[in-house]
Amino acid sequence: MTDNKLLFLLKTRGAFTAEQVAKELKITKEGARQKLLKLIEQDLVKAISESKGVGRPKQYYVLTALGHQQFPDTHAELTAQLLKTIEQVLGENALNAIINARGTAADLKYSKQLQQAHSLEDKLDQLAKIRTEEGYMAEWSKEDRNYLFVENHCPICIAASQCQGFCQTKINTFRNVLGSTVSIERIEHILLGARRCAYRITPQPSS
Repeated sequence: MTDNKLLFLLKTRGAFTAEQVAKELKITKEGARQKLLKLIEQDLVKAISESKGVGRPKQYYVLTALGHQQFPDTHAELTAQLLKTIEQVLGENALNAIINARGTAADLKYSKQLQQAHSLEDKLDQLAKIRTEEGYMAEWSKEDRNYLFVENHCPICIAASQCQGFCQTKINTFRNVLGSTVSIERIEHILLGARRCAYRITPQPSS
């Protein structure tokens, strides 16, 4: 069970030292090292060294590609194959029409579920809840006057890598449901090698 908690910790929070792992999981530092070594032997975790100022480099632990695969990618291969077949048989316009229709359906679904949320933070709470239920491990935090909306996992990553229209319709949906009083910028992208997708949400001054 601790192994699963450790994988989840590295998935949602990124790189950790053994000492930080011990503190988060409330186990001894030696216990944390043993857990990490076990996961390294299974090729689920790897160690990286990072220098920060003067002194010896610190050792951090992160998930490997196999470690990331422990989290579900919903019907990924089948979806990717279907998308490729649609494009080959019906053409690119048909594929785009399907993706746009999916985006419109998401707009309607999210708008209905967020209709009782009035403040931006209430909307972010509801959006994070919906996206987490869909497998995206979503959360948000406040940074000065901006907000950071994070998706720690992408359950359709393989499909999105085949057709990045999914990523664009997602941003469009976020803009539609959060309203014109905010701007949204993607600052981290799983498809570009980041460990998560992250969006900076900035409230716009009233005109």
